[in-house]
Amino acid sequence: MTCLRQVSANGHEFNCYDSGEGPTLLFVHGFPLDHTQWSAQFDELSRVARVIAPDLRGFGVNAAVEGTLQMSDFADDLAALLDALDISTPITLCGLSMGGYIAWQFWDRYRERLNGLILCDTRAKNDTEAVARGRLQLAERVIRDGFQTAGEDMLKKLLAPENQTELPHVAAQLLTVMTTTHRTTIAAALRGMAERPDMTERLGEIDLPVLVICGSEDVITPAEEMRQVAAALPRATYLEVPHAGHLSPLENPGIVNGEIRAFLGSLS
Repeated sequence: MTCLRQVSANGHEFNCYDSGEGPTLLFVHGFPLDHTQWSAQFDELSRVARVIAPDLRGFGVNAAVEGTLQMSDFADDLAALLDALDISTPITLCGLSMGGYIAWQFWDRYRERLNGLILCDTRAKNDTEAVARGRLQLAERVIRDGFQTAGEDMLKKLLAPENQTELPHVAAQLLTVMTTTHRTTIAAALRGMAERPDMTERLGEIDLPVLVICGSEDVITPAEEMRQVAAALPRATYLEVPHAGHLSPLENPGIVNGEIRAFLGSLS
């Protein structure tokens, strides 16, 4: 049964999915989405773990924010959220895309709270100057014009081509979430992503079991790039998900859920 609750943490209120018993699996959504991005994981994985999936600060039904949201700000929120939920034992954190950027920062700041990482369709390197500049320009356009046009363009890159037509309900829900996210929050996250640090040279320090997942048709973080990330991590396993783009857990949940269950089992 779906269990949504409001949790006060780090001076903010968070809408949060919380269901199941066992080891904690913390899902961190991508940009500019919310906890429902993980809806295809909830039922199956809450049978073997306590599944926590918050709307990040400013996203979903949470209050809007302004300024700049650094990836480390989100990581601090997650640590405070775990405290508010009385979770003191080490957890497995699963982040996708921007959620992966946050995962790197959570490891950097709170590694003692982790027993494993799952990194989906994300990257370790920071933005080039051109990409960062593009994010800042997009932030200004979103404040002025909203996210409808940008969201429609982004949707074409999020899903594998066949899933654009074969999963119309998924595409429609994603667009609704993106275009109803607060403009100021979208801009704040864009600014934060543009300033995020490069983690490439630090991958060898991450002495944790890591499951690296990538859609075979991801055009945002291509599989070859994610294979290189996995190769640089000392204890990584790599999964390439067929018939999936940038949102592999949502596009092909059967394969992804089975691999996550096996990964959680290997940690116990």
